[in-house]
Amino acid sequence: MAILNFNAGEVDPSTGFDVLPPGEYTVSIVESEIKETKEGTGKYLELKFQVLEGDFKNRYLWDRLNIQNPNPKTQQIAQANLSAICRAINVMEPKDSSELHSKPLTVKVVIQPADDKYPEKNNIRGYKAVAGTQGASKTEKPNVPWKKG
Repeated sequence: MAILNFNAGEVDPSTGFDVLPPGEYTVSIVESEIKETKEGTGKYLELKFQVLEGDFKNRYLWDRLNIQNPNPKTQQIAQANLSAICRAINVMEPKDSSELHSKPLTVKVVIQPADDKYPEKNNIRGYKAVAGTQGASKTEKPNVPWKKG
């Protein structure tokens, strides 16, 4: 039990959050965790991003990168996205996902329409360095452009 000194009549109630409009957002990774897929046949890296500026400052976005998957194409897509993130923040050989945290990057956000099972949601469709910042060094491969999707 917790003692509260609160009057709900004095505070507007939360109305929940709508999806963010499609576009580019400056974000940083604030949490990351390796999780097992629900089928138990692989693992994904779940990334939580926080919007750093603009009308949606402090809102969150999530992405899941299937870094171990029996489908080689699915795994390759995840590794390419992780590479794009690493290049955008200039962390080329992370040993721990926490090395990706708190470094600004730009993401391209789209809306996945609702279906019979789920409401509409945001999906991240690309990663790149923040304009005016240095991504991967010139001795590395250049910053990866937006992925198609």
